[in-house]
Amino acid sequence: MSKKGWLISGIAVVAVAALAYVSFGNHGTSSNKTVTVGIMSANKDDDDIWKSVAQTAKDKYGVTIKFKQFSDYSQPNKALQNGDIDLNSFQHYAFLDAYNKKNGNELTSIGETAISPIRLYSNSYKNVSDFKDGDTIVIPNDPSNESRALYLLKYAGLIELKSGLTLATTKDITSNPKNLKIKEVSADQTARNLPDVQGAVINGNYAQSAGLKYQDAIFVEPLNKDSHQWVNIIVAQKKNKNKKIYQDVVKAYQTNKTKQLIKEKYGESEVAAWDKQFN
Repeated sequence: MSKKGWLISGIAVVAVAALAYVSFGNHGTSSNKTVTVGIMSANKDDDDIWKSVAQTAKDKYGVTIKFKQFSDYSQPNKALQNGDIDLNSFQHYAFLDAYNKKNGNELTSIGETAISPIRLYSNSYKNVSDFKDGDTIVIPNDPSNESRALYLLKYAGLIELKSGLTLATTKDITSNPKNLKIKEVSADQTARNLPDVQGAVINGNYAQSAGLKYQDAIFVEPLNKDSHQWVNIIVAQKKNKNKKIYQDVVKAYQTNKTKQLIKEKYGESEVAAWDKQFN
């Protein structure tokens, strides 16, 4: 074979090799643009919102979002810390802070999603001023929701709390003019206790499950500096907080399209939080 023939053959081999490299390289890049997000199961409205976010992530950033659903709130952070998922979205700042204190402080928020204000319901009264001396109000008994409920009662004008608290407990009540009895029960039992007491502070998801409407509440948690810790967030391992592909997921969530979908699905009972002022 002539030198020219050898040269052409050599070029052909290099070209084939280069093509093969590009093909396999692109496949690798594609697989690296898949992000697995841990979410809670059995909420069709949230699922619809995340499907929309996934479509935006795919169309705008070339990112494929896959979902892993959990039924227990204790699971998604463990899965994230173990590397079984890339991100999770199910918790607020206070829940994450409590988890980090117990488990090595390895997780962090990379973006805010929404807040569902906690609410005070009553079958007995139409206004918070109607509560009488010695009435009973049920609140959730887990640390973060107990604190949240107590702050709600504070802003409703029913009690006063010590200042400078991160999480409040009933021991931090400094004034209770109507001698209200604060009864602590599991968060998922607050709505069930409503018929037997004068008031109940109920999380949005449990109120919805019990058929209680947002407008039925006699007081709704105000959005201010104290309630900011209840904003829901997208969470990553700290070492991955600046990873572009994860930031793209946040950007895909934080859009006007998502904001409109939240309003469509939840009305006033859930509020897009990423551009909200909490003063």
